[in-house]
Amino acid sequence: PHAGPVEGKNEAAMSELVPEPRQKPAVPMKPMGINTNLLGYIGIDTIIEQMRKKTMKTGFDFNIMVVGQSGLGKSTLVNTLFKSQVSRKSSGWNREEKIPKTVEIKAIGHVIEEGGVKMKLTVIDTPGFGDQINNENCWEPIEKYINEQYEKFLKEEVNIARKKRIPDTRVHCCLYFISPTGHSLRPLDLEFMKHLSKVVNIIPVIAKADTMTLEEKIEFKQRVRKELEVNGIEFYPQKEFDEDLEDKTENDKIRQESMPFAVVGSDKEYQVNGKRVLGRKTPWGIIEVENLTHCEFALLRDFVIRTHLQDLKEVTHNIHYETYRAKRLNDNGGLPPMTVETEENHESNL
Repeated sequence: PHAGPVEGKNEAAMSELVPEPRQKPAVPMKPMGINTNLLGYIGIDTIIEQMRKKTMKTGFDFNIMVVGQSGLGKSTLVNTLFKSQVSRKSSGWNREEKIPKTVEIKAIGHVIEEGGVKMKLTVIDTPGFGDQINNENCWEPIEKYINEQYEKFLKEEVNIARKKRIPDTRVHCCLYFISPTGHSLRPLDLEFMKHLSKVVNIIPVIAKADTMTLEEKIEFKQRVRKELEVNGIEFYPQKEFDEDLEDKTENDKIRQESMPFAVVGSDKEYQVNGKRVLGRKTPWGIIEVENLTHCEFALLRDFVIRTHLQDLKEVTHNIHYETYRAKRLNDNGGLPPMTVETEENHESNL
């Protein structure tokens, strides 16, 4: 007889509790199953476009250094890479110029525009490198120049009233030209890459590859790779900076197959099968610069400009510059130099 009212009480208690739990799950469930038709378009996908517009306005900086003995076609190759007269030789260089007694550094800036994208390109040439009888320590002025650019950037960065956009003169990429001997690398090559691979992104290239047969070229490339490995020289893209599996797979292919790029440069045009091509004319035919069966110029161009240009800049900023910055601030007790005088003293001690 007492069951009825107790049941009724329980039912009443349950019915009071029921509406609350029903409403609660609705809150956490929302993000999981958003019905876009119902809620409409948010516009997160426009972020990339916003970034693109901003960078298009400011433009890009890219600083490329070319190092190698005279006569390896450095200027021609850089002109071919950017399809314009950007090298030192094409900027009012005369043939009477003597070989410099020591390594000089000449930087030439250009603004190149393509499809509405502006790039402030600086080509840093190193005349006199490897041209002397005694080439001992001839890499020192180059290392000094690279570090000076990091120093310049650091000084701007630690200013109390710093610029919104610091001018970037840091060397993003160093093309190192290897002579097409077909033998081993010279001690000078190894010495240079050993010292500078720690401070700059080095991309080794075999110059004037049309002086070797296909078999010689393949053999020489393998030999160079082996020698760099034996000497513990890390060229760009460095293994330890691969960010994910996709990067590693792509970069491994470049490291094991393409590097060092065997290239031929030319800024002369020829007609081949009704098409205009960049090439070099020889008595037995025309070597087409952008034809992969003739040379690896197209691979180098795609690598430096079309796939890895942004990464070259990021590795320079996040790795090489960061290493310099940490060491510099550490040597200075964690603070930037306070006066011009102490800065000069410190630089002379470096």
